[in-house]
Amino acid sequence: MKIHFAGIETEVETFTLEEVLASLKTSNKLILWNDNVNTFDHVIKCLVVYLDYSELQADRIANIVDSKGKCAILEGSFTEVEVYRKILQQQGLTVSIE
Repeated sequence: MKIHFAGIETEVETFTLEEVLASLKTSNKLILWNDNVNTFDHVIKCLVVYLDYSELQADRIANIVDSKGKCAILEGSFTEVEVYRKILQQQGLTVSIE
């Protein structure tokens, strides 16, 4: 959203209530969800490339997601977790923050 004040235009970032509340928590989890779109190989590659998991760790996570429907793959501050959520989402993975 752009705001004009005293002849100066500035860009203001807006947040949803959910994003604000999530940012107040001391610890946030990045959740990877099962979907019918991504292959095991793609999920594993993304976890290795972007989260620095070993192939074995990434394979275990992919199997947990397949059997349980979701898996926490990262825990940290909202800002840190949000960066990885955006990256993985751009790669087509279904992720959310809890």
